[in-house]
Amino acid sequence: MTIGRVVSGGQTGADRAALDAAVTLGLPHGGWCPAGGEAEDGGLLERYPSLQETPSADPAQRTAWNVRDAGAVLVLTLGPVDGSPGTSYTLSEARRLRRPCLVTHPSEVEQVRAWLTGLPEGCVVDVAGPRESEQPGLYDAAYALLVAVLG
Repeated sequence: MTIGRVVSGGQTGADRAALDAAVTLGLPHGGWCPAGGEAEDGGLLERYPSLQETPSADPAQRTAWNVRDAGAVLVLTLGPVDGSPGTSYTLSEARRLRRPCLVTHPSEVEQVRAWLTGLPEGCVVDVAGPRESEQPGLYDAAYALLVAVLG
C-alpha cells in the first residue's frame, strides 16, 4: 500500500497530526486551508507551506475542497464527533461525494492499516477529525497512529 499524498486542512488535532506525520515520514502532503491560513493556534502557512489557501476564510470551503480532492477520507476521533461541526461536515461531504470513509479511534492501528491497504495504489487520503480544543490529546494519539501505519 502506497499513499499518493496526505491532505488535511491543518487545524489543530487530527489535521495537524496528519501533516506532521507526513513531514516526519517524508511523504507528499498538502491540502487546502482557509484564506489567511488561520487555525485555532495561529497561522498555518509559515509551518506548512504546502497548504494552499481557498478563496474564502470560511473553513467549510477548505473542508469541502479537501474531501473533493481526496480519493478517501480517514476521520480520527477520541469519541463521538457530534460535538465537532467541522468533522460532521467532513463526513457529510464524504457521503455526498461517495468517498470511502473510515471513522475510528487512533488506537485502532490494525483496522486503519487494513482499510488503507484496501485503497487503490497512490490514493490521496484526507485525514480529518476534531480540533485539539474539542478533543484534548487527539493530536498525540493521531500522530502516533499515522506514523505507525504510514511509515
